[in-house]
Amino acid sequence: MATSVVHRFLRLLHGVAPWRSSFHHHEITALSQSLQPLWKLPFRAFRTDARKIHTAPARTTFLLRPLPILLATGGGYAGYRQYEKYRERELEKLGLEIPPKLAGHWEVALYKSVPTRLLSRAWGRLNQVELPHWLRRPVYSLYIWTFGVNMKEAAVEDLHHYRNLSEFFRRKLKPQARPVCGLHSVISPSDGRILNFGQVKNCEVEQVKGVTYSLESFLGPRTYTEDLPFPPAASCDSFKNQLVTREGNELYHCVIYLAPGDYHCFHSPTDWTVSHRRHFPGSLMSVNPGMARWIKELFCHNERVVLTGDWKHGFFSLTAVGATNVGSIRIYFDRDLHTNSPRHSKGSYNDFSFVTHTNREGVPMRKGEHLGEFNLGSTIVLIFEAPKDFNFQLKTGQKIRFGEALGSL
Repeated sequence: MATSVVHRFLRLLHGVAPWRSSFHHHEITALSQSLQPLWKLPFRAFRTDARKIHTAPARTTFLLRPLPILLATGGGYAGYRQYEKYRERELEKLGLEIPPKLAGHWEVALYKSVPTRLLSRAWGRLNQVELPHWLRRPVYSLYIWTFGVNMKEAAVEDLHHYRNLSEFFRRKLKPQARPVCGLHSVISPSDGRILNFGQVKNCEVEQVKGVTYSLESFLGPRTYTEDLPFPPAASCDSFKNQLVTREGNELYHCVIYLAPGDYHCFHSPTDWTVSHRRHFPGSLMSVNPGMARWIKELFCHNERVVLTGDWKHGFFSLTAVGATNVGSIRIYFDRDLHTNSPRHSKGSYNDFSFVTHTNREGVPMRKGEHLGEFNLGSTIVLIFEAPKDFNFQLKTGQKIRFGEALGSL
């Protein structure tokens, strides 16, 4: 079939008058000789090539179609969220109280599907890579400028001293940079911002104003063992009553958010004895104030380490909550604790008791003593019982530094 087509084309060249007037005989002969090899090609080759040429662009167009849809959808949602935040800020300037707009179940599920645990482990390994000597100053200076770090308080101000980002994040302070208040019974265990504080009511704790989480979900169920410092409660008692061990006391809470530029170590907020540790493997979502206003029970979703014990007024607990890129929570006296480990699965918890046959009391901690550290910045939640005349010396949203007063009797 291909041969007949070529022959017809050549006859057309020889038979049409206009072509004969503009082409010489030897030119037409040369053209026919150049087309002659095409006779040997099967017609299937023409069909196959044509099909490839015409169908390939159509397939490419089909593959690229979801990309603009995804970009448009994601960009539209991000724009909507930014508009919502802008409107909230404007209403706050007018002095109007804005009811919290909580994330839906699908939004929380979508956020939790992001592999933040894996990303945080990768970030942790990256932080431990030793930086070249010449690169340390520009990298740390950028971080200092971005997050407003005050290096004059650091025990070592020379940026070349810190071999990697992890050492820089966990930098120590000068001995007198944070004087510990001796007049008040409870001090801030860390630098940060006060998100909320007050009495615990109806077994619900406010992570920020208007957004609560379950006290039992956060601390976990109280299982009585002989090494815990508080007795079992009757089955009819509420979870809150199980924690309040003395008549006339109330249960209080305080939430402190540590920003990336803050001092990352935390200390003992009072004189107390730590008897028990409970580790909750979980998600590592961001815990900044914006997310705390958006996701209900955010602290219950995230990985956390709950230290419980007692102080002079009864039950006392300090919980270190993990966050994105803060998979590592370290407690100095607890060598068995390994957070954000692949061997731990979400939705479970593991317990460890510091009370042994040789040590019936646990781990005594003095007010201001080094207790642990984060690798970037996160949240600390204090939940404790105290007499009804306990008063917080705080304001919501205020900046606070380690050693400053939280409250007293």
